[in-house]
Amino acid sequence: MTSVGTPPLPVRITKSLLGYGVIAGPIYVIVAAAQMATRDGFDPTRHAVSQLANGDWGWIQIANFLVVGAMTIAAAVGIRRALGRGRTPVWASGLLGAYGVGLVVAGIFRADPSDGFPPGTPSGMGEVSWHGMVHFTVAGLAFVCLVAACFVMAACFARTGERGWAWFSRIAGAYFGLSFLAMMSGSGAAILAFTAAVVLVWAWLSAVSVKLYRGA
Repeated sequence: MTSVGTPPLPVRITKSLLGYGVIAGPIYVIVAAAQMATRDGFDPTRHAVSQLANGDWGWIQIANFLVVGAMTIAAAVGIRRALGRGRTPVWASGLLGAYGVGLVVAGIFRADPSDGFPPGTPSGMGEVSWHGMVHFTVAGLAFVCLVAACFVMAACFARTGERGWAWFSRIAGAYFGLSFLAMMSGSGAAILAFTAAVVLVWAWLSAVSVKLYRGA
């Protein structure tokens, strides 16, 4: 029995799941930024955040991937429940959930140390290990799913006449995808641009989760 003023259980479950989408991004960004600022030898113009999973303190970034990945999967379920029935909500939820799974796998199979990080690692890219190859492959697929999720959510918002949210979703997805392709060049500016893109898409997920949370 539900008391007066208390939302029904299904609504409370949906809001709880969406709550993970609100906090996932801030947790990931804060934890990663703290490591970038304090880990010896890390240079944001030369090293990817994934490389923080190496070294004595690498367990922090591994935990960051695992926890935030699980939160993203929960948020994906919440988005599906909040958007209701239909093929588009199913695709949006599935793609975002796949991105969350990719984060979890990225935490299990860490990226290779390279280019002087952690300290003591030789300069240059070095040889790619099997777990480094798994990490890179899964990350690429997860990023494709995230970009697709942004555009599918844009279609959901466009269908309901919410043009501002639709454009926000398109811009976040397009910038993330383009910056990831640019990062493969290895230039410092491209790496920084991708870091900014990561912050943008996490902000997008938080904002969308807040919007759907309020409307649930």
